[in-house]
Amino acid sequence: MKITAEHLARGAYVYVRQSTADQLVNNPESRRRQYGLAERARTLGWKDIIIIDEDLGRSGSGVSRPGFEKLLAAICEGRVGAVLAIEASRLARNGRD
Repeated sequence: MKITAEHLARGAYVYVRQSTADQLVNNPESRRRQYGLAERARTLGWKDIIIIDEDLGRSGSGVSRPGFEKLLAAICEGRVGAVLAIEASRLARNGRD
């Protein structure tokens, strides 16, 4: 898909997530790479870059994920031009999401 001016007029959302406290402690490189996606968005032309990292250390099973809910609301409201994530499967854990 080609990035258009319409995409760039909306925000680029970077979703940063690691599921457990153990991952936060033992896998800092993953987190660094995820935050690095903001720079990638800049190189692609976005000026408005929103980092959502409220879900760090939260499992996807049975736990509230306010960051994911914030991202979903922004998508539904048409404020999102792109979602950047290292692993797309990190976004949702079931078909409803």
